Amino acid sequence: MSGERETRVKSVAIIGAGAAGAVTAAALKAENYYERIQVYERRESPGGTWLYDGDPRPLPPIRPGKLPNEGVDPPLKVPSQLPQTTPPNQQHRYDQTPVYSSLTTNVPDIAMAFSDTRFAYGPFAPHYVPRQYIQNYFSQNKTDSLLVLNTTLEDLSRIPPAEKGGLERWKLTLRKYDALRHVDIWWEEEFDAVILATGHYSVPYVPYVPGLAEYVDTFPGRVVHSKNYRAPLLYADKKVLIIGNSASGHDVTAELVSTAQLPVYQSRRSASRWDGDSPPPGIAWKPVIKEFQLDGRIVFEDGTHLDDVDTVIYCTGYLPSFPYWNTQANGRPLYDYKAGRLLKGYWHTFFQDFQTLAVVGFPRTLTFRSFEYQAIALARLWSGRNTLPLPPVEEQEKWERERVEKIEREGGKFHDIPWDEGETLGWIDGLFRIAGLGTLKGEGRVPPAIGEDVIWALEHLRKYPEPGKGEGDKKDGEGREVEADGWVVLGRKKKDSLAFI
Repeated sequence: MSGERETRVKSVAIIGAGAAGAVTAAALKAENYYERIQVYERRESPGGTWLYDGDPRPLPPIRPGKLPNEGVDPPLKVPSQLPQTTPPNQQHRYDQTPVYSSLTTNVPDIAMAFSDTRFAYGPFAPHYVPRQYIQNYFSQNKTDSLLVLNTTLEDLSRIPPAEKGGLERWKLTLRKYDALRHVDIWWEEEFDAVILATGHYSVPYVPYVPGLAEYVDTFPGRVVHSKNYRAPLLYADKKVLIIGNSASGHDVTAELVSTAQLPVYQSRRSASRWDGDSPPPGIAWKPVIKEFQLDGRIVFEDGTHLDDVDTVIYCTGYLPSFPYWNTQANGRPLYDYKAGRLLKGYWHTFFQDFQTLAVVGFPRTLTFRSFEYQAIALARLWSGRNTLPLPPVEEQEKWERERVEKIEREGGKFHDIPWDEGETLGWIDGLFRIAGLGTLKGEGRVPPAIGEDVIWALEHLRKYPEPGKGEGDKKDGEGREVEADGWVVLGRKKKDSLAFI
């Protein structure tokens, strides 16, 4: 760790058995150092966000603009005495995934898969391929025995060091659903270290819009989130408005053209990389919504409106949620929703004030491959076999402060790591240097190279065609875009190649 820190981590809990949890378990096991590794997963199988729920349970009522910590995803009440057996929980926990029937990956398989095993096929595979890949990855690495399934982390509390200069440990309160007896089993475990690999695609977010809350109450079921979208058949002959044009907004809008009343309306804040100058056949673009009215009318910022809309589908993404985080015991919140970032973090992986807590798979960047570098760096660091130490806490604080300033100055999101300007490779290189090589006897994984074939795939293979690409786009002598009438475009912010992730 840093020059000021000593460590002896022998037991590690991994929260989540998606791609991040799978490669983290493999990296820890490969060290042949840790005495106890457990992977806790609240679903019935590994797979994370790639598990498919063909019949999703209805989501709780939409609460526009509300955050997970504002009553949207509250913690469960822990029984006063543990261990304990209780009736099964009835509170919605957002544990089902947003996978729809036609979903495919949007990163080329050669760049998405971990370095030691490719997907069954690609470049853009249907959703069941990454699910099978993650499940098989546990078996391949003989880490499936480490899995504790149907088990949710309900409380994570720091245990102060037993002596001055020692390391904190962690108490986990866990709840396992026993499907045979239809009961919840509660108990506690203690670990030297914890890695959060829970991703950020669980709690759907719907932004505040004037009149939307009242509209939802007046027309129950009319406004939904894309997390529950599965196929276009439910929307046959319906007048549909889609909100958002990220990957899911693009896919859902395009699919509905085959069944819904035409045109399918799509409200966009800005154009995406794959948008042309005009909408595709069967689709009508609308600007941002200004207001929902109680007579059913939806008014847009340009003064136009729609009446008699049957369904509004919000494709506006998700927010991370940490209902298990015990703020009182841990001395501070884990996440700042206003700033959109983990607090007191370093390198999107470590924490300045918690030496034995880490996150894998949180930044929006090169999924799944980047998770591998985080996992190996942590496995090496906590075994004491790392090549480079973490910098002193003062430098970690400086990194966080400067990144906040950069985001405020240039825009963007704290945990988005762009590809086009080299930031992704720089971030991965930092993890690569911390990890170093394995031992002479072969213990520990070696962080892989990102070869020219991977880079070529990322920069040339596109799931969504980009209008004008390869058709003689006009640039001036400095590489700036030139419009058809000869004007050079200044100040147009280019979207990163991996912005769709």
